Amino acid sequence: MATISVDELSHWNRAVTEATEACHDERFPDTLIAAIRTLVPVESVLIGLEQREQAPTLLYETGIPSHYRERIIRRYYSRGYLLDPFCLAVERGLSAGFYHLSEVAPDNFFTSEYYKTYYLAAGAVEDCYYILDLSSEAKVSISLYNGLTTTPFDADQLARLRTLEPMIAHLAHRHWRPRLPTPPSPPHGWRLQDAFLDFGREWLTEREREVCHLLLRGHSAKSSARELAISPETIRMHRKNLYTKLGVSSQAELFALFIDWLSAE
Repeated sequence: MATISVDELSHWNRAVTEATEACHDERFPDTLIAAIRTLVPVESVLIGLEQREQAPTLLYETGIPSHYRERIIRRYYSRGYLLDPFCLAVERGLSAGFYHLSEVAPDNFFTSEYYKTYYLAAGAVEDCYYILDLSSEAKVSISLYNGLTTTPFDADQLARLRTLEPMIAHLAHRHWRPRLPTPPSPPHGWRLQDAFLDFGREWLTEREREVCHLLLRGHSAKSSARELAISPETIRMHRKNLYTKLGVSSQAELFALFIDWLSAE
């Protein structure tokens, strides 16, 4: 990592002091992001509450261009999050820390229709996240990203962001832990995964639905096979069958069908 200059360190110290003083105050998210920006330029930020077996809740956002707000905020937080690799990783027990999208995404994610729709078409190239524990059932996620018109985070910037994680976690815990709402009790037996698994239930077998969902998330035949402990050839057979049953011939058409289903729910 490149050496932090005296000026940068001075700006960071002043900004993080202001963020510390703003804990428990509505100014806190602004001051926290301002502190991060003293060391790494960040275009857009989303902060969400991730509660186990619950849909994520938007806590704060800044820097999102107006023409992308519909896709990023309303569509994502309605049900688009069901395919998001970070949301799925948190649901599966991702530990607190700093992560780049490439560290948690499936192998074919960057060619998936989800990536094209919710990242590229929404003005983003990449995400990196702070995942911060509030309790055993709740986490705060701080998503940082730069848009298509800016330079993606380089290795030095990612290293800086990773180094800041202990302080970011400390401040976030002080601010949000006392404000943590009591999550509503989900219906008996309900899980986030169950809501997703409803797609295709009328036409597909359980195994075909499992394969379908892995393909939608950006898994290749090989990684789908690893997830389900079956052969890639069997995955391809299930893919062919589910395409036929759903009347589609490509992942793009399958994704469009899924989005239509989300919109109808």
